[in-house]
Amino acid sequence: MSATSLLVLNAVLAMMMFGIALSLKGDDFKRVLAEPKGPLVGLLAQFLLLPLITFAAISLVPMPAEIALGLLLVSCCPGGSFSNLMTYLANGNAAMSVSMTGIASLAASLLTPFNFMFYASLNPHTDALLQAIDVSTWDMLLIVFFVLAIPLLLGLWCAHVLPSFAKRSEDFFRIASLLALFGFVGIALVLNWERFVQGASIFLLAVIVHNAIALGIGWGSARALGLAAPERRAITLEVGLQNSGLGLGIIFTYFSAQTEMAIIAAAWGIWHLISGLSLTLFWQWRDRRVAVAGGNA
Repeated sequence: MSATSLLVLNAVLAMMMFGIALSLKGDDFKRVLAEPKGPLVGLLAQFLLLPLITFAAISLVPMPAEIALGLLLVSCCPGGSFSNLMTYLANGNAAMSVSMTGIASLAASLLTPFNFMFYASLNPHTDALLQAIDVSTWDMLLIVFFVLAIPLLLGLWCAHVLPSFAKRSEDFFRIASLLALFGFVGIALVLNWERFVQGASIFLLAVIVHNAIALGIGWGSARALGLAAPERRAITLEVGLQNSGLGLGIIFTYFSAQTEMAIIAAAWGIWHLISGLSLTLFWQWRDRRVAVAGGNA
């Protein structure tokens, strides 16, 4: 991929992050400080449990190093804005979901590169591949800082200084972010279509199982801490619906020759939309049944 193409892709990714920040308000952060239990559980599940369990899985299950790296990278990415919409539709705690997405995106500026490089270096197969590619933690920190931290901070500033513009722009950036994700996924699949077709069953199986693990970690963590259903749903979707667009941006920048990594992240981008919507529809159906029965959600 040319330097110009990479610049455009990273600019689009930065725009997605800017759009996420526009929907954040001071009250979102005050809410986290006032009621930290739910967001803290979600963030720990996102940045501690999911990468750790993913590392254990790729270490125990034999698989090509590129697929292992792809799964590990996705597990180290924060939740995406799609989780906020799905949480709202699932009758979850949408305000908490928005707060977690914003905080996780800021935290990911440091934790995504650190977690990925740390766990990848512990596995002999993935570490050998990293050494061959010669990517350092600082290289990745730099790109993630520019496409995550700076756009998010600019978006927060814009939302504070120009609240009317931020409110009018929310829908535009939400739609643009979803289209951008589809664009990233489409580019990854087009560039690696022949390889995807050859190993589609393996790629899809790896992504479906991994996504189920992510959703399970989110739900199980919230359940173990005794959180109510709206908070459980928000945390489940935040942990299970990753910002695979960020993963693809990193792959296009530093791992462009690793086709299987790109395919894994692209397949994640498609499948998590399917799994998230399916889970949301299930919760809606369950809530309707409870309401008809006159019970509690």
